[in-house]
Amino acid sequence: MKARFLHSNINVIDLDRSVKFYEKALGLKESHRKNGKNFTLIYMADGVTGYELELTCLHDRTEPYDLGDNESHIAFEADDFDAAHKLHEELGCICFENHDMGIYFIEDPDGYWLEVIPPRK
Repeated sequence: MKARFLHSNINVIDLDRSVKFYEKALGLKESHRKNGKNFTLIYMADGVTGYELELTCLHDRTEPYDLGDNESHIAFEADDFDAAHKLHEELGCICFENHDMGIYFIEDPDGYWLEVIPPRK
């Protein structure tokens, strides 16, 4: 048996705000959506890998989610690391930089951390 990655899920409060953030900050695009009676799922894709980020909005949820210690994250490789860093500075979403490792993290509108790394050599 062999499994393969399909998607990761995060819950969001405001779908429009989250979609706009992921489009602007990381260049992701909506690939498809599912609408249920009490929820909407929007799948965001990079157009390269086939891996998707599922944004789940529960329609009756109004309170922010408790993210605990926020130690989990999703990593993205930026093809132009310097341009990405500049954009993220302008967006004001950089929440932590690790200069020793040459990486940084941005925070989405719901408080999730996203790691940005330079291209692998």
